[in-house]
Amino acid sequence: MNRNEEESETTAFLTAIDMQTSIDKGAFPPSETPAATAPAVQRTMYSVLGAISFSHLLNDMIQSLILAIYPMFKSEFALTFGQIGLITLTYQITASLLQPLVGLYTDKHPKPYSLPVGMGFTLSGLLLMSVAGSFGTLLIAAALVGCGSSVFHPESSRVARMASGGKHGLAQSLFQVGGNAGSSLGPLLAALIVIPHGQRSIAWFSAAALLAMVVLANIGRWYKRHPATKKGRAQATHAALPRDKVFMAMSVLVLLVFSKYFYLASITSYFTFYLISKFGVSVQTAQIHLFVFLAAVAAGTIIGGPVGDKVGRKAVIWVSILGVAPFTLLMPYVNLFWTGVLSVIIGLVLASAFSAILVYAQELIPGKVGMVAGLFFGFAFGMGGVGAAVLGHLADVTSIDHVYKLCAFLPLIGMLAVFLPKTRDAKA
Repeated sequence: MNRNEEESETTAFLTAIDMQTSIDKGAFPPSETPAATAPAVQRTMYSVLGAISFSHLLNDMIQSLILAIYPMFKSEFALTFGQIGLITLTYQITASLLQPLVGLYTDKHPKPYSLPVGMGFTLSGLLLMSVAGSFGTLLIAAALVGCGSSVFHPESSRVARMASGGKHGLAQSLFQVGGNAGSSLGPLLAALIVIPHGQRSIAWFSAAALLAMVVLANIGRWYKRHPATKKGRAQATHAALPRDKVFMAMSVLVLLVFSKYFYLASITSYFTFYLISKFGVSVQTAQIHLFVFLAAVAAGTIIGGPVGDKVGRKAVIWVSILGVAPFTLLMPYVNLFWTGVLSVIIGLVLASAFSAILVYAQELIPGKVGMVAGLFFGFAFGMGGVGAAVLGHLADVTSIDHVYKLCAFLPLIGMLAVFLPKTRDAKA
């Protein structure tokens, strides 16, 4: 064998390894998949997706538990609505500022065991919150929980994509539905456990954080063995759009996330106060209504990803953001029964957007899975935090009813989805 033939075989071998270690396992059509990598490309790891979704459930259950016990903190610490908003802002800003940085770093330097370490921050925040004696200590506890989320979301979103087998929308929906299911459980557990037993009972939920750490350690072992871990940065798997189109599309997506999460902040942080103020219901009854809304959000999330895989992300984004506007505009003017019905419809429709937005953005900027996930999860959290603070101040100077009438117009921003360019979809 001459030297040229040896060099040709070496080049072909290195190319095959490079293709095998690409993070985007769905990049190869079945007819073009190398024989050595065919099982990895085609197989969807439902056990891994189930484990990461369960961890997301525990993580977001803890977060929503904190939101649901705001009425207790408000009375025990004599807090204003503005201070309630600052607690959410501290948590959300901590998470939102760090998540894109974590994602950008781990795109180049994968850290399989960062997931249980991040959950350790959440555990510390829970324990501190259970013994907090001042508003300042509550803010520190919220910041620790935010640091845990800053690691969990970009890295677990990467794991979901690695385990997707090319079904990226489905994988993101399964991952996110765990978080939404956890978010719906938080208010219910707050009503059943924390409100009757007081602030100290928050520490009981440290068992959930410990369980999550065990599950995430096992996921870390799978992550470490995955071929993607051998290569710090994914290669582009399909032709990128021109830079100006990518910038425009990302700007539109950011505005859509703003409208979605600013509106959701009005529900997650203040829905209980709205129901108590307008309809005179008890704290437990208001928390059950919040639980029903968040359960609808979980159901909408699981629908959005698979539908996006089949009909395209853009169609799902368009319908889910703009389509919810008639219901948000109507909700401030109806009675308690119809408020509950409309909140379920709003949760179902609005929640279907985020999986499609995230996968659409990852297709716009291939090879930066963690950075894109961190950016959008971080921005979503940041908008939730800013929204909670701004809306809390607005409620203090006007009324909580006025806040809901104003926020009802936010979904109209969904009209901007018309400017999104087409990207590769499932049919292609």
